[in-house]
Amino acid sequence: MSFFLSAIMAMAAPASTGEASSITVTGAGSAPSVAGPDSYFTGKVRVDAPFQGTAPARVGGATVSFEPGARTAWHTHPLGQTLIVTSGIGWVQEWDKPRQALRPGDVVWIPPGVKHWHGASAEVAMSHIAIAEAVDGSPVTWLEQVSDAQYAGP
Repeated sequence: MSFFLSAIMAMAAPASTGEASSITVTGAGSAPSVAGPDSYFTGKVRVDAPFQGTAPARVGGATVSFEPGARTAWHTHPLGQTLIVTSGIGWVQEWDKPRQALRPGDVVWIPPGVKHWHGASAEVAMSHIAIAEAVDGSPVTWLEQVSDAQYAGP
C-alpha cells in the first residue's frame, strides 16, 4: 500500500492488481472517517478520503486532520512524502532541526529517508492531504513517539 498510514489503508477498498482501463471517480464520503491509531499518533487525529493508485502506480494518500496538539510519531518514507496543508496551523520537523510552521496552501516535500513528524499547533487544529509512494508495499517506517518536550520545541 502506498499511503503512510498503511494500517488505515487496509480499511479502504483494495487496489486492483491490473492496469486501470478507465477513469474512476470515488464519491466524497464513500469511506467512513477513521481515527488515527495511537501507535502512530499522539492526540486526536482523523483520516478521511483515503485513496490508492491502481498498479503499476504505487501512490496513495488521504486527508488527515489533527486536533490542537495532535501529531504523528517520528517516521520516514522510502520515496518521500508530499503534504498539502488545507486548513489551520501546524508544524513539521526534521530530526535535529527546528520545527517549521505550516499554513493553508503550504506544500511540504519531505525527501526519502528523512526522519520527521508533522501535526497541529498547540492551539489550532490543522488538516493536510498526505501523498506517498511505497517500496515493496511499504510507504512508511514508523519510529518512536514525539515527546512533549520535542513537540514544544526549544
